[in-house]
Amino acid sequence: MGQALPDPGCVGHTTPVRGFCYLAVSGPSMEPTLHPGDWIVARRDGRAAPGDVVVLKHPRRPGLLIVKRVAEIREGGFWVLGDAAGASTDSRDFGVVPAVVGRVVWRIRPWGRVR
Repeated sequence: MGQALPDPGCVGHTTPVRGFCYLAVSGPSMEPTLHPGDWIVARRDGRAAPGDVVVLKHPRRPGLLIVKRVAEIREGGFWVLGDAAGASTDSRDFGVVPAVVGRVVWRIRPWGRVR
């Protein structure tokens, strides 16, 4: 589901550093952009535009951060989708998301998968 690990700061298991946080990715919802085992660095500024990959709090699962792509900005917030539509729980399921934690600015692949 393009999930990041527990909600640290971005809020929990991640380590915030001067406006940034890094998180591990699990689940296939953002493939081929992100894969399980990738790490991401997100700028914690709460801003995003269509096309940006973002970290957000799951609307129905407190404490869980997820990673999605902003498809549109709508009244009330952001419409977010996973890149792998068939493997994603996203705005098609939970609607508009009022806020994002931050924008993904860097992806780190595990050493064995560096391309």
